[in-house]
Amino acid sequence: MKVYQNRNRGFTLVEILIVVIILGILAAIVIPQFTNASQDARKSSLTSQLQTIRSQVELYKLQHRDELPTGLSGTGDVVGSTAWAEMTVKTNQDHEDEATATDPATCTFGPYLQAGPINPLNGQSGVFITTSDVTLAGASGGGATAGWVLNSSNGKAWATATDPGVVYNEADPGDAANTTPAP
Repeated sequence: MKVYQNRNRGFTLVEILIVVIILGILAAIVIPQFTNASQDARKSSLTSQLQTIRSQVELYKLQHRDELPTGLSGTGDVVGSTAWAEMTVKTNQDHEDEATATDPATCTFGPYLQAGPINPLNGQSGVFITTSDVTLAGASGGGATAGWVLNSSNGKAWATATDPGVVYNEADPGDAANTTPAP
């Protein structure tokens, strides 16, 4: 006579709990890496945009008798659409665009940017225009709408950090000043 044993094969509650605990520990380790990755991507995008702005401002100056666009000259806070207007259209040597030039055929320079750049850290497109260089991680001098800082005397450009009142420290992207929110 054969004796049949009724054996149910499966996982015990303890085994399932151990697996869930291990998965929880792994999630606690991995999830913060993804949140840092999005902030790192914004910083990389900012650095890339800043390099583009610098090179395009230099090209504009080269083609316009070493002069900045009129929207980026002077001092103080400038709204993004005004600041970048000449950089997004074709112009001639006299800074006139096709709509204002007496001969639109002379507008052969540009456009230098597809649209006014928006700072990925703070979402601002405005420009604070100064006549002196700024300090990385120092005060930008601009208001709440400044995504960028430009020295109108030499054409140098910087970005603002998460707080538009602070200059982005591109030399040290991990600097706490880069991501400290405005008070």
